[in-house]
Amino acid sequence: MSLEDLSEDVESEYADLGEELTASLDRETRNELALLSAVLDPDATGDLAQRGIHLLFQRLVETGTLDFHLRSGYDITYDEYLSGMTYEDVEDMNQYPQSQENPRNYWQ
Repeated sequence: MSLEDLSEDVESEYADLGEELTASLDRETRNELALLSAVLDPDATGDLAQRGIHLLFQRLVETGTLDFHLRSGYDITYDEYLSGMTYEDVEDMNQYPQSQENPRNYWQ
């Protein structure tokens, strides 16, 4: 799989999600959601689900777990996905010879 495959899969999943998400809750999740709703008093319980998704995503990025899954499934990292270029693409760009006429031309 590749960067293009991941981009296509993300676009497809995004389209499938739509604007609302319906999820069934097990007893433990329902109890946790009820406690969080009582304590945090959100405008809607959906706000807590949004926060939970943001926190999970952030945790996966920070711990490298997202990169692990991306590398396993698509052979790319999150940074490569964000930039739209793989490390190989960047290396290929750096292989072109630079002009050596005036290596300090950035001063001028």
